[in-house]
Order: sequence, then structure tokens, then C-alpha cells
Amino acid sequence: MALLVELAGRTFAVESGGPGAPQPVEGGVLLPPGRAAVLHGLGDAQFYRHGHNSWSPCGWRRLSDPPLRIADPRRRVTADDPRWDDPYRHHSSAVAALQGDDGDVLLLGSLGLGSPRLSADLDTLAGWYETGAAPWFLAHGPEEQVFADYTRHLARRLGARHRRAGNVWCTWYAYYEGITETRLAEDLADLRGLPYDVVQVDDGWETMVGDWHPNGKFPSGMTALASRISDAGMTPGLWLAPFIVLPESETARTRPELLLRDDDGKPAVAGYNWGTGYWALDLTKPTAREHVAEMTHRVVHEWGFRYLKLDFVNGALAQAARPDGVDREQVYRDALTMIRSIAGDDVYLLGSGAVLLPSLGVLDGLRSGPDVAPMWQNYASDDPSDATARNAVANSVHRLWQAPLAEVDPDVVYFRRRMNLLTDQQLAWLRDLADICGFRGVSDPPSWLSPEEHAAMVGYLGRRPEISHLGRYRYRVDGRDVDFTAAVDPDAAGQLYPIS
Repeated sequence: MALLVELAGRTFAVESGGPGAPQPVEGGVLLPPGRAAVLHGLGDAQFYRHGHNSWSPCGWRRLSDPPLRIADPRRRVTADDPRWDDPYRHHSSAVAALQGDDGDVLLLGSLGLGSPRLSADLDTLAGWYETGAAPWFLAHGPEEQVFADYTRHLARRLGARHRRAGNVWCTWYAYYEGITETRLAEDLADLRGLPYDVVQVDDGWETMVGDWHPNGKFPSGMTALASRISDAGMTPGLWLAPFIVLPESETARTRPELLLRDDDGKPAVAGYNWGTGYWALDLTKPTAREHVAEMTHRVVHEWGFRYLKLDFVNGALAQAARPDGVDREQVYRDALTMIRSIAGDDVYLLGSGAVLLPSLGVLDGLRSGPDVAPMWQNYASDDPSDATARNAVANSVHRLWQAPLAEVDPDVVYFRRRMNLLTDQQLAWLRDLADICGFRGVSDPPSWLSPEEHAAMVGYLGRRPEISHLGRYRYRVDGRDVDFTAAVDPDAAGQLYPIS
């Protein structure tokens, strides 16, 4: 039975599958747990799609336009939730919103776990849960206000983290998997005394993904490496993919009982990278959790790393054969909580491939888009999750509302011209976005920079600009207007509503 709900002077028909009536709360109403549907009456509104994990596309589209989604089924396994993909109807994870012609926004957002999903058409905005049920928050009003109210309710129910990473230098966009102990020693000598807080060693140090021990390129071992970074005056950081393994890894070959499996009993493919499909650990099993716990203790308490980039963590939620009623988001959250407990509250945890709701209160930072890459677009691909600077900017801009919940990581900025195809305007968008997020990452070795580039980098890292929000894509950074409209959607100029 539908009920009429008044929100900010407008009446909506709401139908809920759970017992009880909508309850007024700060900023909106609380809908009972279960399925919810709103007859929105907004016509061909703009729809806000929130991606399932860090790399999933986020953004606004007209309801009459094709849905924002990843078309490639293999890429969808890695960068979205293929179970709930819909090529015909607009769909979203955790939260969705509609903006009508008057500029106000109708928001429906989950306040709990259970893989909440949403969809919308010209008449209805609906939400449901894959497993279990939790309440929904429904609000209508100015865009910035309804998202801010939603974040406050999420923080109360699931938690928030307020640690800041500072300025991070990482190895990835200079060396990728080619990083070596020798190269890093040279870079550390050049980084000493510069305004960096963290040096994070990325993929390429381990024997293989899933086998978390140093390879032959790091003959002195990881304890010595962490000490060298600390001695240079920075926090040691390390890249890990704790929930996945490559098929050729020793872990996969010798510990097959740890693996998540599909309906045929074969290892479940959790995504594609490193030229192959990778597998996930079955974190419902005590032995798999013990495996992750031992790795965490070794990395933090034996080796001495105090900043962990936990990548590909969405592998824990991969499509697989699970017992009825198992909440894959709760399994994911429990595994992250275990890592937090072992690492300690003072270790910074950054999630990449992270899923928003079950990460809250556990992870300090969340990657907000795909890898940046030193090019704006890929001429051979229109995949919105592809590793390009434009996709990274577009995704991060649409996730800035999450800043009160966890630090938003937009990925690195560039100062080098070496091996870089980005224009001055594109470089400026990246740097301004990092300033707005407050998370500044750089991967340029100082030795690669000209004197002018080096000075620009040092000056940028030392500034803490004053930021104000002017509209959906418009900000003021130290008195200078910054507009991401052309970066996010070149056709959107003149169609956006300012925030009063």
C-alpha cells in the first residue's frame, strides 16, 4: 500500500516492503527495511548513478539517455557488480538520486549492508537488497544538502574515519611493476627533505600477487626497505591485494582450500588483470582469514609499514557459490575490520576497488576512480572505467560528497612532461581536484623533473588552499574559480544548477 510523504514542500507516493511507516528524521524520512519504491513524478529527470566500487562509473544521466555502465562483460567483473548490471534501466549501488527541472534533488540511499541496489525509470525510483534488509533514507531538496544529510546518517550507522594521509609519493606511475630496490634508494635520496609524508611502494615488490614476500629485486628485504623510508623522514607505505591470488601463485597452488568457488566448484574469477583472470579468497573460511591475518601482522608489525594501500578488495564480493543468506558485504567488512584490528588504529588504510558502505568506519581513505594514467582519453576505448585521467576526474568529482565519511583519493597528479600526454588544462584539473579532496599523490621521481617542474611540485605540496563549493562542478580554490564541467561532460554547460 502506497503512502504519501511530504518532503521539502513536495508530496511523493512511497511504497515500502517492510513493516512500519516512514519516520521523520533529520533532513528527510526513514523508510522501513526491505524494498522501497517512490513514484517520483519528475519526468525525464537527471539520474545520479553511484558505482559499486572505486572503479565503477559514477555520474548524472537523463533518464531518457542510455544507462551509464560498463559494456565489456570481462571488465564488468573487475570494475563493477555484474550480478546487477542492467543494459536497459538506469541502476546504481547504495544510493541514487533524481534531479527535476526545478533543480532540487530526490535522494534514496541505503543505511545498511546487504548489497543495496537501486534503479529508476520515468516514473519510479526503487531500492532493494540482495540479502537481508536495512532502512532507507529518503530526502528532497538542494543537491548539496540532501547528500550532506545522507552522509550524516551513514556516519551514525556505519561510522566514519578522519585520518589524513598527507602528501604521498608512490612508485606506480613511474615504474609500474619495474620498481627495484636500487631505483627506490636513488629516489629516496632525492625525496629526502621534500614535503612528502608517505612513500608508498606499489605493485612489483612481491614474488607474485597472492604471495606476499619480496622478490629478487628487493634483496635486502622489506624490513630494511621500511627502515630506509623512515630514515628519510617519511612513513613507509606498501601496496597489497590481500583478498585475491593469481592462479600461478604458490598460495593458489598449495592452498586451494582457501579459494572462493563458483557453482561448478572451480575457483571463482574475481576480475581480470596481469594478463589473466585472478581468483579470490573465500573469507567465510577461518583458514582464509588466518592467511590474511598472518600477512597483515607480518607487513605491519614485523616489516614496519604504517600505510597500506589495499587494492582489488572488491574481490571478496565476487560472484561465487555461497550458502543462502550469506551477506557478501558483511564478509568483506568483517575481513577489513580484522585487518584494522591487527594493523592498529594508527595505521592508515586506503582501499582501492573498495565498496562504499561496508568500508565505512574501517578504511581511512577510498580511491574514488580508475587509475589516472598520463593521458586524458584512450582513443581505442569508451569504457568509463578505463585508466585515463578524464575517467578518474569524472568519477572523483561525483564522489566528493563522501568526504565526511572517508578521505577521497582521486589518484596522482603530474608535474613531469616526460612520458606525459596531458595538456596544461588537464594537469590543472588533476591538481585542483587533489586540492579539493585534500589527498595529494605524486609519482614523479624528482630526477625526472626540470628545475621549473621541481619548483612547481614543491610549491604545490606546500600549499593548503582555501576551498569553497559553488555548484555541482564548480569550486573556488584560493579565490580562483575552478569549473570541472568541460572535464566531466563537455555537453553539460548551461544545464547545471548552482548551489545556493
